[in-house]
Amino acid sequence: MFAGCAATPEAPPGADRQRVSCMTEIQPEMQVHLDLVDAMIDRGKPYAALAQLESKRLSTEDHWLRRGQLLAMTGHLSQAEHTFRQLVDQCHSGRSYHGLGMTLLKQSRLEEALPYLEKARVLAPASADVRNDYGYALLLAHRPYEAATELRTALELNSGKGPVRQNLATAYMLTQNQAGLDLLRDRYHFGVDEYAYARKLARELGGQP
Repeated sequence: MFAGCAATPEAPPGADRQRVSCMTEIQPEMQVHLDLVDAMIDRGKPYAALAQLESKRLSTEDHWLRRGQLLAMTGHLSQAEHTFRQLVDQCHSGRSYHGLGMTLLKQSRLEEALPYLEKARVLAPASADVRNDYGYALLLAHRPYEAATELRTALELNSGKGPVRQNLATAYMLTQNQAGLDLLRDRYHFGVDEYAYARKLARELGGQP
């Protein structure tokens, strides 16, 4: 059962106190602005992306979600947490729960993060990113059998691409699922370097692959 939300912390110094928007309809000119922000993120320029985002009014939930993500990417985890808590309290969307869970995870607050990631999984069950991140958190919590289910789902949702490949291999190693590892190799062309990374992670998590 999903645990109750923790009390919302005071806004950190300098945090924006504007009420977040839960509007999901994006006008064409807003989309152009968001696309520019995303392009900067893709080019590895999160600081510039945040400056560009805040150059215009944050009018939709998408704007505020990106603000939280960019605050986290630039190391402002306290402000990111505050933003995502506002979004959770006011918008109750899967993306807001996901953002808060990942921000808590980046602060090594695993036990706090898990309920939010679980709630995100309930609200957005077909999101490969949500299923992967929840599965990874389950790995960190030493729950590899549950993690394997989430990660296998993420793998299939994402057409066998992305970091979920190594995460799933780690879960299979920790559960001694050789058939799963064979499937990754044969169907998804899992490589030697990926295997080595997954084996290293499994060892760090206390397994004996």
